[in-house]
Amino acid sequence: MQNRFLYFPDPQWPTERMLEYEKLKLWQATADDYQGLVSAVDEPAPNGTIVLFHGNGGTAIDRGFYLKPFMNLGFRVILAEYPKYGGRPGKVGEKPFVAAGLETVRIAFEQYKEPIYLVGESLGCGVVAAIAKQTSVPIAGIILITPWDTLASVAKSLFPFLPVKLVLTDKYDSIENLKSFENKISIVGAEQDEVLPFKHAINLYNALPEGRKKIWIIKGAHHNDWPVYTDVSLFTEIVDFVKIDVDQ
Repeated sequence: MQNRFLYFPDPQWPTERMLEYEKLKLWQATADDYQGLVSAVDEPAPNGTIVLFHGNGGTAIDRGFYLKPFMNLGFRVILAEYPKYGGRPGKVGEKPFVAAGLETVRIAFEQYKEPIYLVGESLGCGVVAAIAKQTSVPIAGIILITPWDTLASVAKSLFPFLPVKLVLTDKYDSIENLKSFENKISIVGAEQDEVLPFKHAINLYNALPEGRKKIWIIKGAHHNDWPVYTDVSLFTEIVDFVKIDVDQ
């Protein structure tokens, strides 16, 4: 039951035409698998590498709009893909998603070195938080877009009539997973979010230790249309807050 409302995998492997249209290419591909997508155009990345984990709908190829704003700020961007999404083998669920994410981050670090940043969108925020807790890779900073506090809290809000503790097999407890993260975290909520009410972003923000967090609430934005309400200045602000000085 949990999986029916939480995961919406699209099993289509990105075609050459799709990749060409989006100006993307497969990253770390084998005959039957890949780790994610990157820009087909190699650009300098003086500020490091961003590994981005998308929400529960669509696939990584639908998130090509992230490349321009982050690349313009001097970052390489890896659009990580989940098992069962985008033609990848495997199963849906917190454990397989986090395990795959840990592998993606490990390979990114081996290939590109520091600094590595994590960006999460919706469900991807829960994946990012779990990766940050478990990985041995040094994570320079985290950006969470339309996040939640815990999956149980969201489920209780959306389905108050259900015994959520009996229904949920995944936890995605971002509060617990991020409480020991020592670097900075940018949190971005959508004021009119109808899927994940922004109170969950605020709950997460309030639960994190002082001094290493900042929150932005995008006025008028909904869960899926928030990019329409943003501009270069917002991306610059949320990145500048977590960005480290690479010349140190």
